[in-house]
Amino acid sequence: MGAVDTDTAKVGLRERKKQQTRDRIARVALELFAERGYDETTLADIAEAADVSPRTIFAYYENKEDILFCEEGIFIDGLRRMLDARRPGATTIDAFREFFASIEPPDEQARLRKKIVSGTPALQMRMGAQHGRLEPMLVESIARDLGAGPDDMRPLLIAASMTAAFMSVRDRLFEAEAGGEPISHEQALEILDQVLEFTRAGVEALQRD
Repeated sequence: MGAVDTDTAKVGLRERKKQQTRDRIARVALELFAERGYDETTLADIAEAADVSPRTIFAYYENKEDILFCEEGIFIDGLRRMLDARRPGATTIDAFREFFASIEPPDEQARLRKKIVSGTPALQMRMGAQHGRLEPMLVESIARDLGAGPDDMRPLLIAASMTAAFMSVRDRLFEAEAGGEPISHEQALEILDQVLEFTRAGVEALQRD
């Protein structure tokens, strides 16, 4: 193995270790939030349980809220990259569908996070603020599709409908925790796909006008 290969291997190992530490902090924090309560859990508690120093936590997260909602940031950033890098001729709806088709079904950590947030009104508001980043991204992307100006309300209305559809379907994935009837990941994608097909027809009609 040459020097370049060795350096690359070292970088790869270092990045994997960093990701493992980041994941361990998030996993331990969720467990403590569920056991003790979000407000009652301190960063010092998380550091001790994760066997890291508080300083190490700050190397990965800014605060407890950043830990709790870390997956939301990854989700938003991933969608933005998909929208920015979509192939020529692909619409916002194409990129939106492709992105959500690539998302894995909710795992135990996702369900635990949902349970923690659902039990605290203040956290629900913060979750809403996180999701509030989704709609402006879609507005900007749809405006490019339509060649719309800043005073055109059509991108805003289309983005609002897409965001509402996604949020409704996402909530149904977790309704077992709320005593409701959940749907499977495959059913969620099928429903969202149907709504997006309906939305696509409307966007294409606007583009022909």
